[in-house]
Amino acid sequence: MNVRQAQLPEGWEIKKLGEVCLVIAGQSPEGKFYNKQGKGLAFYQGKKKFGEKYIGEPTTWTTDITKEAIKDDILMSVRAPVGPINYSTEKICIGRGLAAIRASEKVDKEFVFNFLLKHESEIVGNTGAVFNSINKAQIEAIEIPVPPLPEQQRIVSILDEAFAAIAKAKANAERCLSLSKALFESYLQGVFENKGEGWEEKSLSEVCEFTQGIQRDVKLQSESQGKKQVRFLRIVDFTQGNEPPRYIDNPGDKYILNQDDVSLVRYGASTGFVCRGLDGALANNLFRVIPKSLKEVSNDFLFVFLKSPTFQNVIRASMNGAAMPAISFGMIKEIPFPVISIKEQQTIVQKLDALSTETKKLETIYEKKIEDLEELKKSVLQKAFSGELKTNKPVGV
Repeated sequence: MNVRQAQLPEGWEIKKLGEVCLVIAGQSPEGKFYNKQGKGLAFYQGKKKFGEKYIGEPTTWTTDITKEAIKDDILMSVRAPVGPINYSTEKICIGRGLAAIRASEKVDKEFVFNFLLKHESEIVGNTGAVFNSINKAQIEAIEIPVPPLPEQQRIVSILDEAFAAIAKAKANAERCLSLSKALFESYLQGVFENKGEGWEEKSLSEVCEFTQGIQRDVKLQSESQGKKQVRFLRIVDFTQGNEPPRYIDNPGDKYILNQDDVSLVRYGASTGFVCRGLDGALANNLFRVIPKSLKEVSNDFLFVFLKSPTFQNVIRASMNGAAMPAISFGMIKEIPFPVISIKEQQTIVQKLDALSTETKKLETIYEKKIEDLEELKKSVLQKAFSGELKTNKPVGV
């Protein structure tokens, strides 16, 4: 991470970080000195407790003090990942996953903090067999452009004002993004909670059949080897969407899912995820949910019902506290299912599709706004350390 002197304004100098800051490499005490009762100094091993800017509350203390950081020291993660920074809020003991950077009277600590923030992703240390790491000497060797102290303070003032405006705009965009997502979920929940006139109920097992996927231990092929082979559908094929297809010998119609059919993830982290849109044979950790009669239940209506909070909340309540989340046929077979005409089902699906389209448009707008604000923050930081910040007004917010 080198800075060229010729690119900097007059009066700026390039210094090594070790020339303007004290760098303290962390050292971990023996585990026998750790405690949870608040005895000794708060101990931080790495970046686990890092917040937006200030380190969080401790959960471990040590009575054997190895290396200390004090209030307002900049803490840097020095072992996988290398580079993230936070401020210390009190005197603490730091382990080998952290280093403390203490600004001297030559530099404003916020100036140093923002410089390290700008270059966080560029700080690369040693690549070891287990961890990527950076040592004290490498941190001290980082080059930093240093203007006169009044100029540092002016830059910090501009950055504070700009970042506050960016943070406010980002919070508004994130709130709008959350509301747009909640709008669809709220409407979907209302459809099945506020039942229409003449709605009846049957259990899910009365209107649908369940078929578990197939277990295959054979090595999967990256492409079909013949007409008798079909795509093998795993959870990642539905949840990630960009997985290369795998194929197996055709196991029979019992395990085949068509694009219009609906299936559920049976166990694991994605338990209850509703799958649709692919042709192939289901893996063992999914199962089909097939209407007994398409004249009574459409796949489209079944799909939105299974995605609704009405269904998903029952699953979550049943799995609460389970070490390995899982769905059994017995768990869902008695869940009430609304029995309405196919015409009504189509009307509901059409309304939900239209609302989904509109809310996704809004989500795209707000996601782009959040991305743009992050890029604006990077742009402001770039200008700050190249001497281009000429105003106290945050531009573009």
